[in-house]
Amino acid sequence: MEHYLSIIIGAGQAGLATAHQLTSRGLIPAQDFLLIDANPAPGGTWRHRWDSLTLGKAHNIASLPGMPAPLADASSPASHVVAAYYGAYEDKFQLRPYRSARVRSVRALPGGPGARNERGAFLVTLESGEQFSADTIVNATGTWDRPYIPYIPGIGSFGGRQLHTKDYSAAEDFAGQHVLVVGGGLSAVQFLLEFEGIAQTTWATRRAPDFTNTEFDKQWGLDVEKKVRERVFSGNPPASVVSTTGIPPWQEYLDAVERGVLVSRGMFDAIDATGVRFGGSANGGAVGASESMAAWQPYPAGTHLAVDVIFWNTGFRPVLDHLAPLRLRSRKGGIVMRNEVSPVANPRVFLAGYGSTASTVGATRAGRLAAREVIKVLGL
Repeated sequence: MEHYLSIIIGAGQAGLATAHQLTSRGLIPAQDFLLIDANPAPGGTWRHRWDSLTLGKAHNIASLPGMPAPLADASSPASHVVAAYYGAYEDKFQLRPYRSARVRSVRALPGGPGARNERGAFLVTLESGEQFSADTIVNATGTWDRPYIPYIPGIGSFGGRQLHTKDYSAAEDFAGQHVLVVGGGLSAVQFLLEFEGIAQTTWATRRAPDFTNTEFDKQWGLDVEKKVRERVFSGNPPASVVSTTGIPPWQEYLDAVERGVLVSRGMFDAIDATGVRFGGSANGGAVGASESMAAWQPYPAGTHLAVDVIFWNTGFRPVLDHLAPLRLRSRKGGIVMRNEVSPVANPRVFLAGYGSTASTVGATRAGRLAAREVIKVLGL
């Protein structure tokens, strides 16, 4: 069985940043550390995004250390640009990711006299059954492979189509249908605009759409991270993105509110074979800005709406099931963190891209921090 000083799980932004930082400290890829990726080619989760998600809609992409992100037209599909960028990055720094390799589990191996490492090691088992061992683990698996859909009574009885953001391909797939778009984040907003003129839409959110006058700049990103960090460090699961970001009052969005496209009808509390039944405005929260007031017009309690499609834009959860044998979680359901990448429960496991670093703003920083912690733990 091959043994490494460190194994990085995931070759997205955080994983690549970690790998680069380890090489800059003298470690050799595929010899001293191994970068494992479930995807068959570069791009991380970006390679799975739909073509209509352009660089402009994705608010551009973050640069990786040592190689700036390429300049590209805002109308370019983000998936194409990122995949090419990540591939060039891997080649430049000879990171040699081990591909099409999904990790099934990570388990602790006992240490002690006579062991390869007296502090113990980790056994990494792939879905293929192949195994590796390592002194440290950097988990950079993100959230894409764990879409979240809330349980609503009757959800299994719906006779139409249900899908999540992860399953989306193109607006034309819904031509002439009535699509119920669920979720209050920017993805839902962008899909509602994309469907206009192609499909009939209804927007469902638990609370009034949160239009904010905050400038979506670097400071905004840092403020969002701070809110998430405070929650995560106490051992709670990370909060949803929409609960901390809000919707910018861009003119195209405000115009869509005026046209009735971006108007939430509140949240439904039951699903049947033909549609949903709304619970009324009691499910909503406080409404502040005038834009939010105009975009918040809940249906009366008991209103039944027949739809063809329920499109869940309800976020993702961290992909951490393969780490379950390590027992990192607290009783609150989250992971108590010593710093942004270090779980208190195990000093040789690092989470790059978890909690406050699960963003384009934080993932590169997480890679730098994780690599620094790995070097410190290894005593190099």
